Amino acid sequence: MSAAVSTTTAKVELQNVSKLYSTRRGPMVAVQDISLAMRHNHFVCLLGPSGCGKSTVLNMIAGFIAPTGGRVLVDGQPVTEPGADRGVVFQEYALFPWRTALQNVEFGLVIRRAPAERRRATAERYLTMVGLQEHGHKYPAELSGGMKQRVALARALANDPSMLLMDEPFGALDAQTREVLQEELLRIWLHERKTIVFVTHSISESIYLADDIVLMTARPGRIKEIVPVEIPRPRERGSPEFGAVSRHVERLVKEEVQKVGLV
Repeated sequence: MSAAVSTTTAKVELQNVSKLYSTRRGPMVAVQDISLAMRHNHFVCLLGPSGCGKSTVLNMIAGFIAPTGGRVLVDGQPVTEPGADRGVVFQEYALFPWRTALQNVEFGLVIRRAPAERRRATAERYLTMVGLQEHGHKYPAELSGGMKQRVALARALANDPSMLLMDEPFGALDAQTREVLQEELLRIWLHERKTIVFVTHSISESIYLADDIVLMTARPGRIKEIVPVEIPRPRERGSPEFGAVSRHVERLVKEEVQKVGLV
């Protein structure tokens, strides 16, 4: 994956994209002059220090916010608003507390007025895919954090988007649950083969999941380096190959963190 990917093979393109926010202290440039292309069916992680614009890039692809300069394209078309072709999974789960797990997964299909029988069958299919087939009757308050995130993932998948945009979805989970869900996400991705753009602060997580890691600079966010992860799956975190990529990425991240005085 690189900015050199042609428009005929790119799923997502950022063309000289910048984003400026107005703050009480004046204008703040979050992202500056990013050009990037992401291939169909690839798993891409956005990695970098806090405040480097990772979530801003994700939100522009989602259509939640508009770039100040440049263009964001999905399948060759400019992004002007959110769309059903882009499923979004947040860190905060964003489940409706008054709906059961099954009803939460059905929600997008309800909005699209899908027939009740199809809604239920689809929701049951994706709850089974995330390992929650026996928990569809439970409300979010009855579920663990990891189970809630599985429901959120199933809800995004039930709408059959062509890509998933994931903003630190496992960041609030304990280490063991996080690793289990990383494995589950890869299993689902290998089955569904959707394009995934995944924001993370974790070097290990990015290496374990991604085909390519887009490493961003300290604010204003630019692309420092695109690191291809060419380790065959399933990947072993303790392998020499994993360690070599980890050391390389850690050095690059540390350079950016030091710029903002965080170490």
